[in-house]
Amino acid sequence: MKVSLGLTTWSEHPALIDGAHRPVKLSEYAQYLPTVEVDTSFYAIPRQTTVIKWLAEVPANFQFIMKANRAMTKHLNGFADQQPPLADVFAQYREAIAPLTAAGQLKTILFQFPPYFTAVPANIDYLQTVRRLMGSLPIAVEFRHASWLAHGVAGPTAAFCRDMGFTLVAADEPHTTATSIPFYLRTTSPALAMIRLHGRNVTGWNHPGKEWRQRRTLYRYSKQELTGLAKLIQNLTPQPEEITVIFNNNSARDAAPNALQLQKIMGLHFEGLNKRPPKQLSLF
Repeated sequence: MKVSLGLTTWSEHPALIDGAHRPVKLSEYAQYLPTVEVDTSFYAIPRQTTVIKWLAEVPANFQFIMKANRAMTKHLNGFADQQPPLADVFAQYREAIAPLTAAGQLKTILFQFPPYFTAVPANIDYLQTVRRLMGSLPIAVEFRHASWLAHGVAGPTAAFCRDMGFTLVAADEPHTTATSIPFYLRTTSPALAMIRLHGRNVTGWNHPGKEWRQRRTLYRYSKQELTGLAKLIQNLTPQPEEITVIFNNNSARDAAPNALQLQKIMGLHFEGLNKRPPKQLSLF
């Protein structure tokens, strides 16, 4: 089983450029890790020319996880009348990422659904619509409401994902709050399993202030926690062709150091990365 590691976005990880106070370039990011999760596509569908530019900055085996646009994940909350018809949004999105598909550098499309997307028949129907509108493209789904993974429901949810050809994302987050979901790692696609690490900041997860986005991912995983994660990955059965771990715990810029620490713990070596400059400083 292949294990790959990546971060959410490429620009916000100063540990990769010796702590410099500037955005990290994609070409620099690709010196260290073989995949990245693109978050900006959630807010606006990228231009195809932008996607082509990304491909020019990375090696041929580098892969992208593209977040589905918020119109595709029902995040608009009453603003749907201001958007193009749903089928048109999906078609525009498929056209935008076509260069990644053609190059074989699209790992998956991440559909991260909102906390109010619950396990009800209408939403199950919508997931079937997603599969129909996306055709055979690889899809990963992350649920953020516990009803999908409740006792007696998690198994059928995983089975449904297998039927749809979806990768069911296992989300690591605080699991003792009313708004969190359990960590549920299962192989629902033979090609890819996926873990997203949001951190375990219990007090920050439900922070009521305006800084809630920053507070909830303010967390650095310990070596003991990462070692435990490595064991879960190694013991996953049945094994998919690949499992990808994405670090999203980046409010204090901890994601890159944690990813490189897990790489060291698991003894992973990523082939075909961009060549690093001669001088390298230790990240630990």
